[in-house]
Amino acid sequence: MQHQGNYQIQKQQQVQTLSPQQVLAVKLLELPAIELEERIRAEVLDNPALEEGNAPADNESEQTDNNNIGEDEGGSISQEDMELGDYRTEDDIPDYKLHDKKNPETQAEEIPFSEGVSFYEVLKEQLGERNLTERQRQLAEYLIGSLDDDGMLRKDLSTIADELLFNYGMETTPEEMEEALKIIQDFDPAGIGARSLQECLLIQIQRKEDSPLKQLELEIINKCYNEFTRKHWDKIKLRLNITDQQFEEAKNELIKLNPRPGSSLGEVMGRNMQQIIPDFIVETYDDGTVSLSLNDGRIPELHVSREFSEMLDEHSRNKANMSKESKEAVMFLKQKMDAAQGFIDAVKQRQQTMYNTMKAIITLQLPFFQEGDESLLRPMILKDVAGLAKVDISTVSRVSNSKYVQTNYGIYPLKFFFSDGYTTDEGEELSVREIRRVLKECVEKEDKSHPLTDDELARILKDKGFAIARRTVAKYREQLGIPVARLRK
Repeated sequence: MQHQGNYQIQKQQQVQTLSPQQVLAVKLLELPAIELEERIRAEVLDNPALEEGNAPADNESEQTDNNNIGEDEGGSISQEDMELGDYRTEDDIPDYKLHDKKNPETQAEEIPFSEGVSFYEVLKEQLGERNLTERQRQLAEYLIGSLDDDGMLRKDLSTIADELLFNYGMETTPEEMEEALKIIQDFDPAGIGARSLQECLLIQIQRKEDSPLKQLELEIINKCYNEFTRKHWDKIKLRLNITDQQFEEAKNELIKLNPRPGSSLGEVMGRNMQQIIPDFIVETYDDGTVSLSLNDGRIPELHVSREFSEMLDEHSRNKANMSKESKEAVMFLKQKMDAAQGFIDAVKQRQQTMYNTMKAIITLQLPFFQEGDESLLRPMILKDVAGLAKVDISTVSRVSNSKYVQTNYGIYPLKFFFSDGYTTDEGEELSVREIRRVLKECVEKEDKSHPLTDDELARILKDKGFAIARRTVAKYREQLGIPVARLRK
């Protein structure tokens, strides 16, 4: 006889979780210079054991590198006195500042540079306004960081789930990621977080008030999307059995929709100009020497309060006869001191990681930093920098997000230096950035009455030294937002 019932199964599973110290280090790494300064001020106000100013017997540590990178073996930047130690008391804490402060006049404390607020920062702000669990917030924040500059999500959710598992030991499923994505897709502007142009348009239409016109727009994009993108108007009217007037009304509404919501947000926010303070200063000298320093002159020195340390010693002297109040005082003092030291270590770790990552970027893009010629930028992806800097790919992603570098040739976002590579049949590696630039030039100069087909563009590019297939031309053309030839007339 078979018995039915409930059974408990014990399953042992090893899951890696981030410690509070690791979480703090990650959060600080994401912050650009100006936000880090604000975060430090807030921490100093919140924790009485954390104080600004030089601690006694604090040794200066120099981070600025003036070696000739071009002559260094492998093109790398040398670094001195950057090892982090263990600290027993506040007197043992070395200066976490990573550049020479003996001559403050040489530090560029504030470099005004106006640029619009990125949609990434605006979306994180909206995320903070939602009533979410900590897990939902973590997943949504990771998804926001995975969006392209136009606000679209072009990574597969299962791929992102794998990244979270490999990089952070955080197990999730595509279904759970889908729920987190729905949260982002509810943000403004409408269309953010869409995985395709069709989904982007549908999200925007769904935000409209219910009406027969809205329903018609949904039908066109749901049922006749290919016909709509190819401007086969008659096929749409025939398939949906609608009049010319109904179609014209719907079409006029649909062409108002924004295919790149992230870029649109940047334009809107651009009217509210803000000051950008570069996180890195890279100077190039006449002999090809390139020096790197962190632009952290505005960040205060931090140390653990000597007063707290003395109070802890005083309370701890008579452990045997310690009262309940004294034990609670010791616990409070130790907790605050540990938190202060942990914060100082996290700031140090951030500066170290920032420096190493930027050093790797300079090494890989050395010709650009020496000459300032954008055509000298080589194909470079996050994995390349991660390998050279000996950090995770996710760490490079966090460093390069919302960070800027001041060079002899201007101020650039770190994302500017990243681009895919394309390898020809002969094994030559070409920069996708350069291919896109030439492709755009070809389209701009074409005869508008006879626009160039993808086959013709492929032949022109081949003549210019870019031997790529027609389908590759089509892919880069789409990435540039350039329609097919028949739609460019």
